[in-house]
Amino acid sequence: MNDLDEPVFKSLFGETCEKCFGYRISSPLSEPDSKHLSSKIFDQTGLVIGAKSLKNYSLYIAPEKNKEAKRENPSIATLDTLARYVLDAPYTDEIKRQEDESDYPYWFQYRSRYADKLSRKKNFITSLKKSSFLYIFGLAIVLGFYLFKVINEKEAKGIFTDNFNSVTSDSLLKNGWFVKSPDTTSWNKRNVLPGHLTLYTLRGDNWPLDENRAVIRNLLMRKIDLDCFVVEIHLTNFIPGENWQQAGILLSEDSTFSGKMIRLSISYNDFFGGYNKPPEIIIQAISSSESGSKSKPEEIAQFTLFSLEPANKSLIQKNLANSALKIEKNGTHFRFLYTAGSSESFTFKEVAKGDFNIKPGFVSIFSMAGWSDHENIIPVHFDSFSMDRIDCSIGIQ
Repeated sequence: MNDLDEPVFKSLFGETCEKCFGYRISSPLSEPDSKHLSSKIFDQTGLVIGAKSLKNYSLYIAPEKNKEAKRENPSIATLDTLARYVLDAPYTDEIKRQEDESDYPYWFQYRSRYADKLSRKKNFITSLKKSSFLYIFGLAIVLGFYLFKVINEKEAKGIFTDNFNSVTSDSLLKNGWFVKSPDTTSWNKRNVLPGHLTLYTLRGDNWPLDENRAVIRNLLMRKIDLDCFVVEIHLTNFIPGENWQQAGILLSEDSTFSGKMIRLSISYNDFFGGYNKPPEIIIQAISSSESGSKSKPEEIAQFTLFSLEPANKSLIQKNLANSALKIEKNGTHFRFLYTAGSSESFTFKEVAKGDFNIKPGFVSIFSMAGWSDHENIIPVHFDSFSMDRIDCSIGIQ
């Protein structure tokens, strides 16, 4: 790869990571993320780029790269594979590509598109400079906007609220969200209730079971840049009706379920170890003591909200008209809280608290049905999500 192609490659690799993870990388890829990216590229294109090569590319081009990192030049075949992934090219394999597309057209298509963007940018700058007044005026606006943004971000760092008044892809991306493992059919129905994000209880779990790999469909995820924070979700009319339908908050060390995790959810339970009892709606908190793929989940707390007896049906519907979950984290100390009632004015109650050796890098909102084979998929309406910073010097009681 010559020096003229290097900025094109950096742009291409950045778009590749953004498509896979939902954001541009700011540091070299971890080994699990490199393997995940390699798998995603193969699943979509039918072509192989090794995880080690992807990690080496990221070591060289990441903004926070190691200054000692040695440049590994990708072959034109590799560049074409990355371009095929970014441009959603048809599935193929190495033999078919050599037979039908040995000229690597997708790499040259991407490079041409990059050149067009660069040309338009240069033309824009040139036309702007033709008028010194417009140039100075425009510079003043940009500088003012930048200063305004910096001041506001400094004041509000770590504070975020989303009332889901708009759940278009652009709005979610603008607000820092990215979706993992989308199920196209149900994801396209996320706006069925105005002012809410609607997810569905599809089969899956963030812990694997037997032949089932860890996956949660339509998992909505965002990065965490705080050590001490409180995160909260509000739900409307969520009443799970089958094992293990649930919805809630997931904290994870990485975006691929390979690190430690903590989960708080409203869930359905009808497993009592052989005892004959009515099903329940519960608040459940679960964690993993080591990386997610190496350990079984550990239950932190299980609190019964309602016993699902026929006489309680109308009362349960009334009390689950509005429900909310909250996780507070101060260093290694966590609190898990919930509220439910006919209005949103009910106070939070503590379910559990404790110290856990996990530093989450991502927070997600989710709905799922676990590994149950039941087909009764129900909607989960998320009314709002919020995150706020906590003063780390003040311990959680």
